Amino acid sequence: MAEQRHQDWDPRAKDVQQNQIRAYDDMRQTCPVAWSDYQQWTLFRHADVMRVLEDHDTFSNAVSAHLSVPNGMDPPEHTPYRKTIEPYFAPEPMAHFEPQCRDVARRLVNDLQKNQPVDVVEALSRPFALKIQCAFMGWPDSLHQPLAEWVMKNHRATLARDRAAMTEVAEEFDGYIRDLLDSRRQAGEQAPDDVTTQLMQEQVNGKPMTDEELVSLLRNWTVGELATISASISILTNYLAHHPALFNDLKAAPGQLADAIDEILRMDAPLISNRRITTRDVEIGGRHIPAGEKITLLWASANRDEDTFGAPDNFCPHQNAPKNLLYGAGIHICPGAPLARMELRIFMEELLKQITGIEVVGSDAPERAMFPTGGFNYLPLQFLGSDPKTF
Repeated sequence: MAEQRHQDWDPRAKDVQQNQIRAYDDMRQTCPVAWSDYQQWTLFRHADVMRVLEDHDTFSNAVSAHLSVPNGMDPPEHTPYRKTIEPYFAPEPMAHFEPQCRDVARRLVNDLQKNQPVDVVEALSRPFALKIQCAFMGWPDSLHQPLAEWVMKNHRATLARDRAAMTEVAEEFDGYIRDLLDSRRQAGEQAPDDVTTQLMQEQVNGKPMTDEELVSLLRNWTVGELATISASISILTNYLAHHPALFNDLKAAPGQLADAIDEILRMDAPLISNRRITTRDVEIGGRHIPAGEKITLLWASANRDEDTFGAPDNFCPHQNAPKNLLYGAGIHICPGAPLARMELRIFMEELLKQITGIEVVGSDAPERAMFPTGGFNYLPLQFLGSDPKTF
């Protein structure tokens, strides 16, 4: 146990938070299986992460002390919940939602101030994530602002590991969801036929889901969607601002966007990590990890592993796609990947239609997001195009 108490690194150190990606690149080379009080065991290498993902008997998802549907479950408990939610992301519902998704993206891009510096996070990233999640779930526009404020409170509490604040934030979100469930029950047959109402009618193991299960499921969907979609928009626009040739290629051939998006997000992760817990003693990378220890799977490092991808910053979408862990792997691969991919592709299609370029604003430095979030907190860019509001 003595080895566990030696701090190999500090994930919350200022130099790590200022540029998480580069810090993880360094750790992958110097200490690929590392202990810290904050994350316990952190895995930086692609092969080690894949080993965990493919062995769910040894590396359990039941990390949280609270109910987490279905993210924090293992088979056989996990399986029926997973089967229940997967149809919501099948081709038919995705095709049905696509026009609404495109309308949300188009309206945001229409309102974007062209030919002058804007903060991408405030103007595009967060609004798109909020609007698109509420649209998909069938939630009212009145939730946009409370959810925006909730996301920030949740992030601050998580980073600080303030258990009391995390509990308070969770209870606040649960209150929003319970109000939505109650309003649909009161409406009876007049309730809207949307994803939230449909989930209320689902059965798992022959029984309707309890409110506790529904709230947990909807919380997991929403937290994941709001954080990763927002981070992804900032990462994508920043990358294209620094790679104008790729911007021009994608504008000319938008059919290449889907593959390009996955590759850009491989290099610069919107979702930094996930957790597991060991069910038995195990050795990884020469380190002995006892049963009951928490493990952090660092997507932001594994997806840049030189042994798997070569030079991690080389843009090679077709070569790297088979090993890309953007949406995970194994039985817990993200069920919402089809939705996220569609939302990001449509947003970028609508953006590229209306602009002729993206420029870095030299006088103002961007601010990177801090763990556990990827992307940016502040990203000043200039979108070039014909905007009548500027004349």
